[in-house]
Amino acid sequence: MQGRIVGKVKRVNGPVLQITGITDAMMMELVHVSELGIVGEIVKLNGDQATVQVYEDATGISPGDNVYGSGMSLSAELGPGLIGNIYDGIQRPLEEIRTVSGDFIGRGIDVPAVSHEKLWHFVPSVKPGDTVSRGSVIGTVAETERVEHRIMVPADAGEELEVVSIADEGDYRVTDQVAMVQDRSGKAAALTMVQHWPIRVPRPVRDHLDLGTPLVTGLRVIDTLFPLSKGGTVAIPGGFGTGKTMTQHSIAQWCDADIIVYIGCGERGNEMTDVLREFPHLVDPRTGLSLMQRTILIANTSNMPVSAREASIYTGITMAEYYRDMGYSVAIMADSTSRWAEALRELSGRMEEMPAEEGFPAYLPTRIAQFYERAGHMKTLSGNEGSVSVIGAVSPPGGDFSEPVTQHTKRFVRAFWGLDRSLASARHYPAISWLDSYSEYVDEVRRWWDGQSQGRWYDNRKRIMELLQKEVRLQQIVKLVGPDALPDSQNFILEVCSLFKTAFLQQNAFDEIDRYCSIGKQVKMLSVILRYYDLGADAISKGVPLVKIRRLQVVQDIAKMRFNVSNDDTDEIDRIELKLERSMMQLGSLYEE
Repeated sequence: MQGRIVGKVKRVNGPVLQITGITDAMMMELVHVSELGIVGEIVKLNGDQATVQVYEDATGISPGDNVYGSGMSLSAELGPGLIGNIYDGIQRPLEEIRTVSGDFIGRGIDVPAVSHEKLWHFVPSVKPGDTVSRGSVIGTVAETERVEHRIMVPADAGEELEVVSIADEGDYRVTDQVAMVQDRSGKAAALTMVQHWPIRVPRPVRDHLDLGTPLVTGLRVIDTLFPLSKGGTVAIPGGFGTGKTMTQHSIAQWCDADIIVYIGCGERGNEMTDVLREFPHLVDPRTGLSLMQRTILIANTSNMPVSAREASIYTGITMAEYYRDMGYSVAIMADSTSRWAEALRELSGRMEEMPAEEGFPAYLPTRIAQFYERAGHMKTLSGNEGSVSVIGAVSPPGGDFSEPVTQHTKRFVRAFWGLDRSLASARHYPAISWLDSYSEYVDEVRRWWDGQSQGRWYDNRKRIMELLQKEVRLQQIVKLVGPDALPDSQNFILEVCSLFKTAFLQQNAFDEIDRYCSIGKQVKMLSVILRYYDLGADAISKGVPLVKIRRLQVVQDIAKMRFNVSNDDTDEIDRIELKLERSMMQLGSLYEE
């Protein structure tokens, strides 16, 4: 067994062990328990006593078993080979483990996160005598056809390091030395293509930058009404069956992030199986290549050890920060943080800590904040710009948004895409409620959007949101006295909002055209719907009956434009708008006479 003996097992309580006889150990140190080598972490120290949580099944561990220290924290192994891989919660590659232990994960298996035998073609970008510092890029590797992996000086290295030697262009293993650097005192250090970083410690950056560019998802309800900035944070809460996972799948496939990190945190095995089966066959619409060419998957299902579930989101966001430091835009999907919070609750209960509301530990808000606050648009140590956007699903029991995880998450995210069960039941997808959802990034992305829409997006968005609010009040009246009690001018508001919901907010993920909507098409679709409202309201004021407006053929054209107009032919929407104006003009002139 590798490492030194730091103590012996005294008590076993599921994944939580009491260790006695502690002689030389530190907080959050990675340990291996018994001769099985079961991976664990020291989470509490008290004199010569310690508490260890293990990340594997504790069956078979007994009092008196040795505990071996590693001298380091639980860390992620970072290097070429992460993209396209599938890991468990503590970054063990599941495909490699399968070749070692079969269909079931054996205990104590120690497999490197990236292959130490595979050869990568290294291209140096510095030369001997150059000055580098932590985070500087010293070479590149073509990790996939889409992703250029930039080999960096480790983030915990010093400043003003001199390159003593650099490897020639050629094929190397990740553990081979590719450079030698020394500091001003003459102390030398060998650099390889792989590095380690503690998963619970955010990677350092030069500066936090403003969030001005939206993460374009191709989903109209998100991009137009509730945008998310690159480097932003958003929660997607919803009850069972409302479409949290499918919404994240759509975003993962269509968003314009460079790298996707998908964390299946405590989800059902069949859901994660669908992800593992579908993602390799999904095609990246921008490159025509497999989506796995830019994706890292972490599979930690509900039947896996609960403590590994607690670590999984830190593992995922550490890998996301690593690619951010290369200058990439990374989107991380956490599905779902409620299962992660449940893991915290179970571990806290086993450690006999004082529970807070609904049994969750008192430090739940702190842990949620620590996770979401690792997002951002950063100036990296190398001087590049990169971002990590966090999209966290929340699964409140019974769809109750007042439960602790949802409420605390709302405190730390700046966008909220609340899923509505009534919309899901009506097969309205994405089932994002336009009444409960919000985004605080609207003002920040306004300049970008105005550049894409000739200054129309902000005002049009404001107008349609006001109409939706009016519709809510009018629907309350309709429920009391019926629609016939309303004048045509108010019934027309209901008509326009109904058209907006079906023609704009709803999207069909199985339709070749409608599953993704470009920014240009979104802008024109919203404009033509508002133009319909303006012309219709004006016609009604001149005495045109609402029933005549409803029967216009062009109204059907507007309702079907999401299916009939491709992203490459948005001029067709201009023709629909021209037809609308002619039809309204003819109708108005008829009643004026």
